[in-house]
Amino acid sequence: MKREIEIILNSTHDAMIAVDSDGIITLFNKAAEKLTKINSHEVMGKYIADVIKTTRLPYILKTGKSELNRKQPLGDINIITNRMPVKGKNGDVIGAVAVFRDITEILDLAEEITDLKEMQIMFEAIFNSTQDAISVVDQDGIGVLINPAYTRLTGLSKEDVIGKHCSVDISEGESIHLKVLDTKKPIKGVRIKVGPKRKDVIIDAAPILVRGKLRGSVGVIHDLTEIKRLTSELDEAKQIIRKLEAKYTFDDIIGSHDKLTSAIEKAKIAATTPATVILRGESGTGKELFAHAIHNASNRKHCQFVRVNCAAISEGILESELFGYEEGAFTGAVKGGKKGLFERADGGTIFLDEIGEIKMSTQAKLLRVLQEKEIVRVGATKATTIDVRVLAATNLDLEKAVKDGVFREDLYYRLNVIPIRIPSLREHKKDIYGLTRHFIRKYNQEYGRYVTDISGEALEMFMEYDWPGNVRELENFIGRAIINMQFNETVIKSYHLPQNIKAQGKKHVESTFNIDEKQESIPSLNEVVEEVEKKYIKEILKKNNYNKTQTAKELKLSIRNLYYKIEKYEIEN
Repeated sequence: MKREIEIILNSTHDAMIAVDSDGIITLFNKAAEKLTKINSHEVMGKYIADVIKTTRLPYILKTGKSELNRKQPLGDINIITNRMPVKGKNGDVIGAVAVFRDITEILDLAEEITDLKEMQIMFEAIFNSTQDAISVVDQDGIGVLINPAYTRLTGLSKEDVIGKHCSVDISEGESIHLKVLDTKKPIKGVRIKVGPKRKDVIIDAAPILVRGKLRGSVGVIHDLTEIKRLTSELDEAKQIIRKLEAKYTFDDIIGSHDKLTSAIEKAKIAATTPATVILRGESGTGKELFAHAIHNASNRKHCQFVRVNCAAISEGILESELFGYEEGAFTGAVKGGKKGLFERADGGTIFLDEIGEIKMSTQAKLLRVLQEKEIVRVGATKATTIDVRVLAATNLDLEKAVKDGVFREDLYYRLNVIPIRIPSLREHKKDIYGLTRHFIRKYNQEYGRYVTDISGEALEMFMEYDWPGNVRELENFIGRAIINMQFNETVIKSYHLPQNIKAQGKKHVESTFNIDEKQESIPSLNEVVEEVEKKYIKEILKKNNYNKTQTAKELKLSIRNLYYKIEKYEIEN
């Protein structure tokens, strides 16, 4: 009987170790030898803790309590073990037994299963989140998978498709899946109608091959309506890009003076509204730049931007250009009539530059556009509704024009919903240096030059000039100065500048130092240079908000030298 029990214990897959009440090993089967790599003959009769350091059997002997399904390392493997006390007839603990098995392979398998589940979850997430409609059928043409995009496109749910023949979703045309299963080749660009709403689609499909065997077909469905819409939008985008009509943004407006930044902030707020804006300011201040920026910051930025220089179009044809005309409206009218600029701008923005030049008769029709949102072509009797945002600009005193009776008061109030005054350059001269650097970069690209900066003397002349032509005049001066420079010159000097600014600069220097023929004592050259240097350092410090590191960098001085000059000239923040 004992021999039979040994055979049974050695045949079991589970490892077993038994000890008596003193912890001496009495059983060590073949499975235990395999897992511990210890021969049973070497350990029989020995104390268990001397053989297996991590054993818990002495604890079981002491407590008389079982420990079930405990994970434990054993050498280079992991085991799961059950430890139980062996009790005599009177309930005393007379020994203990441990039954354990190697779970390393099980853990590896569980990890692989977990990885597979994660891959499946990832696949399902990708499959369900893609915007392309996808359907999958098996080798018999029976639907097995669809994604949410398929349901959104066709209107068919899983219940309508899964387990059904692949032709179930076809409302006009032949099943592409069946063709793929028949030919075992991919098919692209087939146009059919699908679903209860007969959706016009284009399908690409390909066979699913597993180890060379055909297991099904996968199809990707494209909404032809969406393709047409995107094509139309692309054509519109190409048209806008070709015309480059609204090419500036607020980032293109250079300057940090309070008056200019206030105008920019007001324009940014105006851009978020549909209200009419009128830009006020002298010629050359950048009214058109602001108009471009407002349009590009508005919700109409992808629509048409039409610029009209009202002063450049003669009064005789301005009305027909703005509002269009019908066929035969006047001698020379083109066949079929012509759209006006307001109709061309429908859905977008129209910029009426120099609006103060419009005559009273045209002003009345413009008022109707602003009030009624409709235009009447010349020669037409029926009004056409339009959706146009109006931006206007003028350098005239409109209030005086209204008072003089040359500009309609009602039109003035319609235009003056959001007035934005753009300051003249002489009001924000601290921005001259930044603008100068901007125009230098621009003309370097246009002329293929490498001008790096402007000299302090030339900049001082800019600072003292009145700028009747404003920013446009400054740009003109920079362009002309660069043309006047030799190719090896990299800094704009005073002698590169036009004569009119040099003449005014000379007059200013003379008036500054009160030079006249009767004056007995005049400042020395060194005093003049120091006065100019002091003014220039103050201007650059102010431009950089008194950041001395940046100022020293722009002046090409060491920071130590700049501090010396600030102390020398007693320049205060």
